[in-house]
Amino acid sequence: MEEFVYYNALFDIYSELLTEKERDTFKDYYQEDLSLSEIASEKNVSRSAVFKTLNTVLEKLKYYEEKLHIYDTNILLLDAMQKDDIAEIKEIIGKVLND
Repeated sequence: MEEFVYYNALFDIYSELLTEKERDTFKDYYQEDLSLSEIASEKNVSRSAVFKTLNTVLEKLKYYEEKLHIYDTNILLLDAMQKDDIAEIKEIIGKVLND
């Protein structure tokens, strides 16, 4: 479940960097909860083609996050917003600015 939430968060951030086919396949599988077979039938492709497209999307999402760190930065900033201690907030912001 945690992985599901993580990939959906990455998709929200980086979806515009994917092709239309990749976006549609991701949405069908992760958001519409369609099976690989259902997606394959709907798109008139093989199940393995859908599987390959999904793997490509996940690899791209991980790659983009590895390079750009937008998700990680958002998590750090959300954490900073929960803090009351100014020193802790400064430390978190320092991490964001130095990365």
